[in-house]
Amino acid sequence: MHDLVDSGPQPPEHTRNLNTRNPDRTNYLTTPTIGGAPVVNTTTARVAEMEMPSEAVSRYLEAIYYIDAEGDVVRASRLAEWLGVSQATVAAALRRMVENRLVAISPGKEITLTAGGREIAAELVRRHRIAERWLTDVLGFDWLTADEEAARLEHALSGEVADRLYEMIGRPRTCPHGNPIPGAEPVPGDERSLMTLAPGETSRVRRVSEVAEHEVPDLLQFLGEQGFRLGVEVTAVEVSRGAGTMTVRVGDQDVAMSLDTAHKIWIDA
Repeated sequence: MHDLVDSGPQPPEHTRNLNTRNPDRTNYLTTPTIGGAPVVNTTTARVAEMEMPSEAVSRYLEAIYYIDAEGDVVRASRLAEWLGVSQATVAAALRRMVENRLVAISPGKEITLTAGGREIAAELVRRHRIAERWLTDVLGFDWLTADEEAARLEHALSGEVADRLYEMIGRPRTCPHGNPIPGAEPVPGDERSLMTLAPGETSRVRRVSEVAEHEVPDLLQFLGEQGFRLGVEVTAVEVSRGAGTMTVRVGDQDVAMSLDTAHKIWIDA
């Protein structure tokens, strides 16, 4: 049990620094690790070439990594929904992954990655996000198509090829939707959910939740069509907590959305 230390006023729940959000664990969304140690530059200090798991196991590792990175608890039912399989299938897969020391399951049925499992998951996510940036920045694909194609490419890319691509596209810090590339230099600053923006208040889009990308894939297409881009200025026009909706201005147009959708978009704090 950690001793509680009074560190002064704390930021609101929806406002957080990705590097210090939870003092009891490393935030792998921003600070990926290899063997449990934070990595600043994977070009010079990246995970050694390893034998990657099957594509099926990789999907589980990535899903756990993404859900955990957003601060959510990972359970078998969530994985079944995410992967589109039965809970029995998930249970069988998790048993094998526990045996292979890729995941651990608590008495409360919470699923976490082991150090070895997180190392592999971070490498998979790294390859995926590098491929996304190459697809959008060099080949000109839209967000949704790039995400789908990167899911196929990540299993074909070796670590060496991913590193070469990373250098070629200018060593970006994030994927096209703003989520950090494991091993890249962390993105500075705090963030908060778009749903916390008060009427008349303005901020800039920082990232779109990775969980949203997978659970609501149409969201990426919707945001692209409405002019949402990283760094674009957004102003809250109207917020209706009762109706669960809000309207924001992007450029010269007003965009209405549910608060649930707004919660999946992160802006500068």
